[in-house]
Amino acid sequence: MKAYKNMSKDELLALKEELTKAFEDAKGKGLKLDMSRGKPTPKQLDLSMEMLDILPSDCDYKTEAGTDTRNYGVLDGIPEAKSLMGEIMGIPADNVIVCGNASLPIMYDCVSRSMVFGVCGKTPFMKQEKLKFLCPAPGYDRHFRITETFGFEMITIPMVEGGPDMDMVEEYVNNDPTVKGIWCVPKYSNPLGTTYSDETVRRFAALNPAADDFRIYWDNAYAVHHLYEEKDKQDQLLNLYEELKKNGKEDLLLEFASTSKVTFAGAGIGAVGASDANIAWIKKTMTVQTIGYDKMNMLRHVRYLKNLAGVEKHMMRHAELMRPKFEAVLDVFDRELSGLEIGTYTRPRGGYFISFDTLPGCAKAVVEKCKEAGVTLTGAGATFPYGKDPKDTNIRIAPSFPTPEEMAAAADLFVLCVKLVTVEKLLAE
Repeated sequence: MKAYKNMSKDELLALKEELTKAFEDAKGKGLKLDMSRGKPTPKQLDLSMEMLDILPSDCDYKTEAGTDTRNYGVLDGIPEAKSLMGEIMGIPADNVIVCGNASLPIMYDCVSRSMVFGVCGKTPFMKQEKLKFLCPAPGYDRHFRITETFGFEMITIPMVEGGPDMDMVEEYVNNDPTVKGIWCVPKYSNPLGTTYSDETVRRFAALNPAADDFRIYWDNAYAVHHLYEEKDKQDQLLNLYEELKKNGKEDLLLEFASTSKVTFAGAGIGAVGASDANIAWIKKTMTVQTIGYDKMNMLRHVRYLKNLAGVEKHMMRHAELMRPKFEAVLDVFDRELSGLEIGTYTRPRGGYFISFDTLPGCAKAVVEKCKEAGVTLTGAGATFPYGKDPKDTNIRIAPSFPTPEEMAAAADLFVLCVKLVTVEKLLAE
C-alpha cells in the first residue's frame, strides 16, 4: 500500500470520502465495546472459583505455625503468604509484608507515609520545600495520579528500548536532592509491554541519589503475566533486590506485587518487599493503621496456588484466554496498516496492553471517533504525567475484556478511525 504522506491532495480527498462513508456505516452497527482498562474477563475470573471452596466451614483455618487466621494478629501477613509473594517478587520472605486486596493502596500508603512521617526517620516530605518524582512515560496513569495528588512536580522520563532513559534518570537522581522517587513497571510495562533490560536494572542498582530519602517504586505488577509459555531472553527480568544488595544499596527499593489479576480483581493479596530498614519503617505506622489484614484470604491463596510453580501453571491458563485477543488485534493492524506509515504499535509478550502511536496530533481525535462509533478507549494522554501527551500520539489498548471476535471488530474500527483522522490531519496541513 502507498504511504499516506506520499499521496497527492486529490488522492487524499478521494480517500477521505471513502473512509467517511465507511465510518458512518460503522456507527450504524451499534458497537458497545470497552477497551479502556485492563479488566480480566469473566472467563479469567472463573479460573479461580475453586479457591472459594478451599476453606469450607469445617476445615482447619490455621497456618502451618498454628495461627488461627479467623482471629486478630500477624501484622505483616502469614508466613506462607509472605513466602509465596516473596517468590513472585524475588525477595526473601522475611523482607515481605502481605497486606490487603491489591498493591495500589500499598503504594499510596508508602507515598503518604513519606509525606507525613518521612522516609526511615528523615524529614517528612510535607516539610520539605520542593518535591519531584520521575515518571517514565508512556506509563501507568494511576501512579501519576498518586504523585499528582500529593503535589509532586512530575518529571517525564521517555521510555526507550530496554526501559526508561537511564541517562536522564541518573542525571536527575544523582544530582537533584528534590527528586524523591521514580515509578517503574519493570516487567511487561504498562502500556508498552517492555521488560527492563539487564543493563537498565544494573544502572538502577548503581544509582547514587542526591536525596537520602529517594526510593525506587518497583511495581512488578505483571511479573507472572506471560502470554507465551516459551520464554525469550527479553522476557527475563534481572532481580533488582539482589543487584542492589551487591552494591549495599537495598534501602533504595520498594517493590510491589499482587494477585489481583491472578485470582480475583480487587480480591487478591497485595505485598511490598523491601530492605530490613524499610520494612521496619513501614511496620512502625502500620501498627497504628491496622491490627492485621485478611489472613483467611491469604490462606485461601496459599492453599490454592501453593508456590511460584503453581502460580505459573495457573497463569498459563490465563494466557490461553488472553493470547488470542492480543493476536486478533495485531492481525488486524498488520493487515490494515502495513506500508501506510500512519502508526506504530507494540507486540507485547505479556502484560495487559498494546501501545499504539499515531502520527503527532492525532491520538485525541482517534479516541473521540472510536467513542462516537461505540468503542471506548483510555483517554489520550492518560499514559503521561498530568494526562498530557506532549505529541498527542499515544493510545493504550486493553484487549483483555472483550472476546477475540469483539476485539477483531474493535480493531477494525480503530484502524478505520486512525486512517480517517490521519487523512484529515494531512489535508489540514
